[in-house]
Amino acid sequence: MQQAERAIFDLRRGQPVRVKDNNGDVVAVAVENLTTDTLAWMRTFCGGHPGLIITPNRTRALGLEPGNAPAVRLPLRDDVAVEDVFALATAVSDDHPHHVHPSLAPATRPEHAALHLTRAGKLIPAAVSVSAMDVAATERLDRLEADGTLLRVAPGDALAVTATPALEMVSVSDAYVPLEDAANTRFMLFREANGLLEHVAVLIGNEPDWPDPLPVRLHSSCLTGDLFGSLRCDCGEQLRNSVRAINEAGGGVLLYLAQEGRGIGLANKLRAYTLQDTGMDTLEADCSLGFGSDERRYEAAVEMLQHLGVRRISLLTNNPLKIQALEDGGITVADRRPLHGSLNPHNVRYLNTKADRAGHWLDELLSRAVPDD
Repeated sequence: MQQAERAIFDLRRGQPVRVKDNNGDVVAVAVENLTTDTLAWMRTFCGGHPGLIITPNRTRALGLEPGNAPAVRLPLRDDVAVEDVFALATAVSDDHPHHVHPSLAPATRPEHAALHLTRAGKLIPAAVSVSAMDVAATERLDRLEADGTLLRVAPGDALAVTATPALEMVSVSDAYVPLEDAANTRFMLFREANGLLEHVAVLIGNEPDWPDPLPVRLHSSCLTGDLFGSLRCDCGEQLRNSVRAINEAGGGVLLYLAQEGRGIGLANKLRAYTLQDTGMDTLEADCSLGFGSDERRYEAAVEMLQHLGVRRISLLTNNPLKIQALEDGGITVADRRPLHGSLNPHNVRYLNTKADRAGHWLDELLSRAVPDD
């Protein structure tokens, strides 16, 4: 699987990767980093026609029907402009794009694997692929692979890179970090074994005196809210309120998880914000970009709690999915405590969407009057 992890970094750097098995041999590049020169190089070396590989949700956003395929291939015209490809992957459109062939088909397994790598790399979930069309093209790609110019990855490894249930979390370092609302606090950093993500366990209070069940908060990172106090969400308030509440309860654990933008990454979160400014809600914007309604996973949280010897908790959350994920992982959620921020004109639609479409328990918060801007 190491090749798949390397492939993610190559795609993030704008490098093409080769994905090959008995179902096909393709060279793919992330749409986010596509250039005219790269597209021309791929066509020259592979000999095939370019295709845009996108998710079913993105296909629907283009007004097309993906069927049951996990990924879809849109054949592109040979003279397609890079900016048109980027628009196909991100822009809102109710019309059939003129720079796409009218036919679409399920992506091959190598193409689906390439798409999966872009998603794992927190890039726009879209790739351009070109197939090796003949023996000469295959031999050209073999030479590039042999001299280290082109990385090859097996589709199975690519599809498994973020699907492995056991992340094999490793505790890397820790330090005493007194906080404004919890002076007796220790930070412990965990790294996923594949090296892709790091998460922090914030240990509040004197561990031998921790209460049972232990107060625990799972907090997904939010740069805009946690650090800058964005009014578009209530994340920063939830973070500070949870530290205070855990400290007042006698101590516990806050897990700060590297899942910006509900798992889509900061760049895509900002793109989603732009779509929300056109009238979409949070879930609609994420799905329009090709993501699911919530890309977060909680295996890391389960492994971190297990490493800390925590088995029975009182969870500070409004999200039923967090309770289910922890219980599925063997953590007993003995009770739940609500955790609210405050309403303002900028976040009320976001909070209503979480309640109405994602099932979050926010009735008490949303019953309050919204203050004037």
